[in-house]
Amino acid sequence: MSLNSPQPPESPTAAGSRYGVLLVNLGTPSAPNAAALRRYLAEFLSDQRVVELPRVLWYPILYGIILPFRAPRSAAAYQAVWTERGSPLRVFSEDLTAAVQQRLQGRAEVVLAMRYGEPDIASRLRDMRERGIRKLVVLPLYPQYSATTTATVFDAVTAELATWRHWPELRLIGDYFEDEAWIGAVVDKIAEHRARQKIPGHLLFSFHGIPERCIERGDPYAAQCEASARAIAARLGLADSDWTLSYQSRLGKAKWLTPYTDQTVRALGRRGITHLDVVCPGFAVDCLETLEEIAMQNAEFFSETGGKELRYIPALNADAAHADLLAALIRRHAGDWDPTATG
Repeated sequence: MSLNSPQPPESPTAAGSRYGVLLVNLGTPSAPNAAALRRYLAEFLSDQRVVELPRVLWYPILYGIILPFRAPRSAAAYQAVWTERGSPLRVFSEDLTAAVQQRLQGRAEVVLAMRYGEPDIASRLRDMRERGIRKLVVLPLYPQYSATTTATVFDAVTAELATWRHWPELRLIGDYFEDEAWIGAVVDKIAEHRARQKIPGHLLFSFHGIPERCIERGDPYAAQCEASARAIAARLGLADSDWTLSYQSRLGKAKWLTPYTDQTVRALGRRGITHLDVVCPGFAVDCLETLEEIAMQNAEFFSETGGKELRYIPALNADAAHADLLAALIRRHAGDWDPTATG
C-alpha cells in the first residue's frame, strides 16, 4: 500500500459510552479430523513464543515429523470428546462469554476470539472497530501468565492494531492467579466434588507444562502455578501431604516443568493411593487436555499402577461463579469506563 492509499474506514464512536471486552482462549480445530488438526497445529506450533527454536531448525521437524504423525493421533483424541456443538473448549468458551456479557448489563460488548483457529483475534477486533468500540479490555483466559500463552495474545492484538491509524484505548489483563474470587470459585468447585465422594482422595493439581528454559529466561508461570495451588490448598485446609502439583501435556524431548503429570499419577498409584482427585486450575474451561488427557488417559495410567479411581474435577466452565468473577475483574480494569466498577 502506498503512503497515499486510503485507510480502511473507521466508524465514529457510535457505541457511545460502551467499551469492548475481548475474551481470548487458546483455540481449537474446526473439526475432529486430520486435515483440520494439521491446519490448527501448524498455526499453533509455528508461533515463536510457543516453540523458541530457529525456524530453519524447527520447520523441518514440524512439517516433516510432527504434523504428519501427530495430526491423526490428535484427531482421534478430539473425536473422543467432540460434542454436537463442536469442541468442548469452544462450546464452554462461548457459553462463558454469553454469561459474562449478561453480567456486564449492556455497559460492555463482550466478544470471544481464539489465539489459533477461528474466530481469530484480528477479525474480532475489526468487527468491534466497525461497531464504534473505542475502548478495549483484553482478557486472555489464562489465570497464570506465560509468554507462551498470555503474551501471544497480546502479540496478536498489537499486531492487528499496528495496521490501524486510530488505536482504541487499551487495557490488558495479564493474569488473575491471585484473585480472591477466582481462588474461592476453584475452592468451592473442589469442595463440592469432594463432599460427594464416599472415599476421600489425594488431590492432584495438574497445570499445563512449558519448557524449563522458559522459566530460566524469566517466565513467571511456574511460580504463579505454585502460588495458586498453595492458596487453594490452604483455603481447603489441606496438609502438604494431602496434595501434589504436577505439569501435563509436554511436547518433544526438551525438559519441561516437572514433575510430569503422567509420571506422578503412576507414582501415586504405586504408592498405594487408591482414590485420586485431579483438578486443572490453569484451564478456564474444559478441553482436550482435561477431558481426554486427564479424565481418560491418566485414569488408565492410575488404574494400571494399582489405583482404584481417578476422579476429574471439571473446570469452572460457564459456572455462575466463574462469570461473576470475570465480570468483576473486567469492571476493575475498565475502571472509569464502567460506573459499576468498585475497588
